[in-house]
Amino acid sequence: MLSNIRSSRLQSARLKSDLHAIVLGAALAVPCIGVAADKLPPVSIGAGIRTSFAHSEVDTTPTKTEEDDFTLNSARLYISGKATENIGIMFNTEYNGNEIYVMDAVAQFSTSDQLNIWAGRFLPPSDRANLYGPYYASHWGVYTDGVQDGYPFIETGRADGLMYWGQFGIIKVSAGLFDVPSTIGTTDVLSAARVQADFWDPEGGYYLNGTYYGDKDLLAVGVAAQNADGENAYSVDFLLEKKIGGAGVVTVEAEYAKYDGLGGYVANTKSDGFYVLGAYLFPMEVGIGKFQVLAKYAQATFEDNLPPISPTDVDQDTMELNVNYIIKQFNARIMAFYIDTDYSPTNTSDAKTYGIGLQVQM
Repeated sequence: MLSNIRSSRLQSARLKSDLHAIVLGAALAVPCIGVAADKLPPVSIGAGIRTSFAHSEVDTTPTKTEEDDFTLNSARLYISGKATENIGIMFNTEYNGNEIYVMDAVAQFSTSDQLNIWAGRFLPPSDRANLYGPYYASHWGVYTDGVQDGYPFIETGRADGLMYWGQFGIIKVSAGLFDVPSTIGTTDVLSAARVQADFWDPEGGYYLNGTYYGDKDLLAVGVAAQNADGENAYSVDFLLEKKIGGAGVVTVEAEYAKYDGLGGYVANTKSDGFYVLGAYLFPMEVGIGKFQVLAKYAQATFEDNLPPISPTDVDQDTMELNVNYIIKQFNARIMAFYIDTDYSPTNTSDAKTYGIGLQVQM
C-alpha cells in the first residue's frame, strides 16, 4: 500500500515537472517569435503631393481663350512592407483632384536580384517615362507630348497582371501578362516585355528615375514592346547623366515610340514620335537648394484619323522649358515651367501654358 502511495506521489511530481517545463518552454518561445518578427524591416509609410498654378492660352480660332488655375495635380499615399524575408507588399493610392483610387497593389516575391515575381496592379514593362512617373521625372509637363507613355493602362500607367523581372549584371529584363482596358477594343491578354542595359552605374529595382541629380553616372538604353490581339506598341529610350566634377550635373534623355494600333494618345489612331530632353544642374547652393535649367522638344505624328481636326496626318510639336529649384531632390522641389504645343497643318488646338509647380514627398 505504502509503495503504491509513493508511486502515485512520484508520478504526480513528474507530471508537475513536465507541466512546468511546458509552461517555461511556451514562455521562452514567445520572445523568440517576437525576435524573429523583429528581423523584418518595419512597414514604410509615405506621402506625396504635386500642386501648381498655371496660366494657359488656347487658340480656338477665330477666338482665343485664357484661363488661370490653381490645381492639386496629385496626392499619393505609399505603404510597403514584408510578410516574410522573401515576400513583400506595395500599396499606393492616388488622388488626381477628382477621385481617390488604388494605384499600386502588388504582392512581390523575391529570392535574388535575378528572380522577382510581381502579381497585382503595377506598371507593366514599358518606356522609362512610364516607369518613373511624374514624381521622378526631370521635367514638370510629363505625358503631354504625344510620345511619352502612350501604352494602354487602367489607372496611372498601371495594369493588372503577373510579371517576372531580374537583374543580370548590366542587363535588366522584365516580361509579363496583363489585362487590358476595354477602351482598346479587345479582351485578349496583353503581353509586355522590356530589356535595359546600364553601361555605367547600375539602377537597382524595377521602377526607374528620370534623373538621379548626380548620385549616379548613367548611360542606359532600354527597349520595350507590348502586344494585344495582333496590335503592337514599342519604344526605345535613352538616358545619359554625368556629374562633371565640381561643375554640376548634365542630363540627356531621349525616346522614340510607335503606337501601331495599340495605345497612343488618341484612341484608334496610329502614331509615332520622339523627344529629346537636356538639363543642367548648377553645382553651387543658393539658399537651401540648387538651380536646374531644362529644355525638351518633342514631335509626334498622328495618322489621318482625327476628324474634325484634320482629314490628313497631324503633327504635334511640343516645347517645354523649366527653371527648377531642387531643395531635396524628389522630396522637395519647385519647378517653373513653360509648355508650347503646336499642331499642323491645323492650329485650332495650339496652346501655351506658363506656371509654377511644387512637389513635396516624405
